[in-house]
Amino acid sequence: MFHRRSFIPASLLLTAAVVASATPLAAQAPARVLSDVPARYHPLPTLREQAKVQQEWLETRLERVLPALMEEYDVRMWILSMREYAEDPVFWSVTAPTTFAARRRSIYVFTRRDDGTIERLALGGTSQGGVFEAFRSTRPAPTQPTAELVGNEQWNLLRELVEDRDPENIVLNIDPVWAFSDGLHAGEAEALLDALGDRYADRVKREPRLAMNYISLRLPEMMPQYRKIQETVHALISEAFSNSVITPGVTTTEDVVWWMRQKLQDLGYTTWFQPSVGFQRAGAIPSGGTGEGVIREGDLLWTDFGLVAMNLHTDTQHLGYVLREGETDAPEGLKQCLRNSNRLQDILLENMEPGLTGNEVLANTLAQMRSEGIDGTVYTHPIGDHGHGSGPLIGRWDAQEGVPVRGDAIMLPNVWHSIELQATTPIPEWDGKPASCRQEEEAYLDQDGDRHWAYRRQATFHLIW
Repeated sequence: MFHRRSFIPASLLLTAAVVASATPLAAQAPARVLSDVPARYHPLPTLREQAKVQQEWLETRLERVLPALMEEYDVRMWILSMREYAEDPVFWSVTAPTTFAARRRSIYVFTRRDDGTIERLALGGTSQGGVFEAFRSTRPAPTQPTAELVGNEQWNLLRELVEDRDPENIVLNIDPVWAFSDGLHAGEAEALLDALGDRYADRVKREPRLAMNYISLRLPEMMPQYRKIQETVHALISEAFSNSVITPGVTTTEDVVWWMRQKLQDLGYTTWFQPSVGFQRAGAIPSGGTGEGVIREGDLLWTDFGLVAMNLHTDTQHLGYVLREGETDAPEGLKQCLRNSNRLQDILLENMEPGLTGNEVLANTLAQMRSEGIDGTVYTHPIGDHGHGSGPLIGRWDAQEGVPVRGDAIMLPNVWHSIELQATTPIPEWDGKPASCRQEEEAYLDQDGDRHWAYRRQATFHLIW
């Protein structure tokens, strides 16, 4: 466990309390995970059971997280408007798990009342399992008492709604930097602003932190399920990097990639990107960092792999080693490379203090890394509803001096991060040529800002013989 500093800025206290309130701390307590016990596969619940749990998460986020964010950022009304197959990124975080696309045009209106509660209205589409009040036209339809809102009827009702609530300000998802806060398509924005009229169009303000932090903040109740998903990642990689899948001199990196994809499907999981499998060999790091082709004895294997289940994403990089004749373990030089990478993970987590920006965390981490004689790079990102999630970036592989704007976002409690980095180490057994030990593992900042692994990290190589 990695401890927070004793001071958290006042602006963070509300955000942290939002997710912690009425939540048993045990829901996000660090797991007792034994390092030498093999990871297990965890079958997913039935689709119906998954939907029930996800619906509970949705209701909790809208009732607990959103009101505090709207108050913190002084937002009186938030309007999300989108058409079928042109959904706002926030759509997947405010709709039921049985909803797969917007309905013709879906407009969601959140209005903060004087008592701090939020009125949630849906103009088009459904109530999303009761979390919205669905508005409909009073005009009779040929087959039912009321018609679904379409065209000008929808915009007219929105205008009447806005005039009746008369909000001091209106936030729309328009932002040139944060994709999660830029979901209002250009044509949709034109129609929406026209519907609002000059009076209310003048009250529109930009507040990208509302969408960004609503998406990024994690419920403690999500962690027990996420831990099982992450353990499944470890189990799958362990099997992929074993003799049950790899025959040295025969199996190719592409064979392993497709085995992983098929195993995912067989387990009922899916992925958000095509897995990568590669190798490094004594002599040099291949162009691009890893080679592809037939796997051979002495290869340092690497994979980048992510699961998706219950709208929770993972992003994991592990390392394996193919034993040479007579070897029973990886060479000491490669083990030192992995230890250097593990130490860089420790340094990063120690520096991920709530209240700092991603760029500040990066600068502090790299300074400490260099002082300890480690040659590495850090390119860590949030994770959750999306793989490359909403929140502060801590470096990019090609931006170790800091990431403009996206690296200036603040570290918050109750956010999950994919700890992604690498340490480059000369390998004596490779005549001093370097190896790059790339690792990626999920960790989280809890309600108090303490840092924990979601499951555990890799500290020894997967071995193939």
